[in-house]
Amino acid sequence: MAKNAFYAQSGGVTSVINASACGVIETARQHPGEIGTVFAGRNGIIGALTEDLIDTSKESDAAIAALRHTPSGAFGSCRYKMKSLEDNRREYERLIEVFKAHDIGYFFYNGGGDSADTCHKVSQLSEHTGFPIQAIHVPKTVDNDLPITDNCPGFGSVAKYIAVSTREASFDVRSMAKTSTKVFVIEVMGRHAGWIAAAGGLAADADNDIPVVILFPEIEFDQDKFLAVVKEKVESHEYCSIVVSEGAHWPDGRFLAEQGTRDAFGHAQLGGAAPVVANMVKDALGYKYHWAVADYLQRAARHLASATDVEQAYAMGKAAVEFAIAGDNAIMPTIVRTADRPYAWEVGKASLSDVANVEKMMPREFISEDGFGITQACRDYLVPLIVGEDYPPYKDGMPQYVTLKNEPVARKLEAFSL
Repeated sequence: MAKNAFYAQSGGVTSVINASACGVIETARQHPGEIGTVFAGRNGIIGALTEDLIDTSKESDAAIAALRHTPSGAFGSCRYKMKSLEDNRREYERLIEVFKAHDIGYFFYNGGGDSADTCHKVSQLSEHTGFPIQAIHVPKTVDNDLPITDNCPGFGSVAKYIAVSTREASFDVRSMAKTSTKVFVIEVMGRHAGWIAAAGGLAADADNDIPVVILFPEIEFDQDKFLAVVKEKVESHEYCSIVVSEGAHWPDGRFLAEQGTRDAFGHAQLGGAAPVVANMVKDALGYKYHWAVADYLQRAARHLASATDVEQAYAMGKAAVEFAIAGDNAIMPTIVRTADRPYAWEVGKASLSDVANVEKMMPREFISEDGFGITQACRDYLVPLIVGEDYPPYKDGMPQYVTLKNEPVARKLEAFSL
């Protein structure tokens, strides 16, 4: 008998996470003998705990296909980290109740590092409680900090957005530098890993001599060295662009952007590195500046998504279902780079015990010796990930995205409070 599947999205969404959802649902529909209905959790794992399920079988094939070019999380996401089975058995018992009530035997959780941890815990239900469930993590994170996989779906498109935005803004500043703005600062995501900030370095290449200074989380911020580099760039080019990661920090570990608050996962709430850096430049060097925070724009920009990223995001969803049908549990499909030139990759897999709660930082050899730029090795890594355009359909000048019906599944259990 075919078991039903549960799919949910977790953490910060991306411009291609729905492409992974498309891969999961379309592939499941191709295997009716093994997988029945795919139920989506409304707002991530919370949808499972509260029995707030969405019946994706009510969506047409065309609507599901349109997910591939639609940004954000079609079913709603969440930031909710489950404790261990020992510390919060009540939630796991609730999951089993919901899974039993709806004949769910497959669990697909689409997210980043914290989501991999949740998926790993769910995968252990078979071992600890005897309830048969196969849990597969579908990788997603703009931060590109999941281990083992060469890169993470969501990152390539953000990298493309930041590289393009940095180049375009640099052209703007260059045209005004003689009598006006000389420094442009853009703040990008990346709490501990500087992958997104590194993408700003792609603004400059052999055909575009653009002065870019990058502030990485991996490099302790040295104010004097930073100001000296900015001064040198402005004196030689008349202007300078600065890409600062939200995770840039002082030698004592304090974030430049730290607000003193915490998010649902206990992480420091960040935001505001760009104005800190911009004012630092103005106070020390007197340069007129402009600053911007890419924020949600960088991860929502489906109109500028990388074709490589879209293809890989779909492939990870597809592979998750195929691995589950083959009997796998507690694994994550991965992207395995097999060649740089021409770029080639294939699907691999990793054990969730090796993925959960592990962050992949930028290798030091990807960062220039002075700590403010990228090396050729980094460029060779990044460029294939931003290659190709995969535009959504347009109407009257605007991209056309799908909004699903998201019809609820009838509840069978009593209400559950989180």
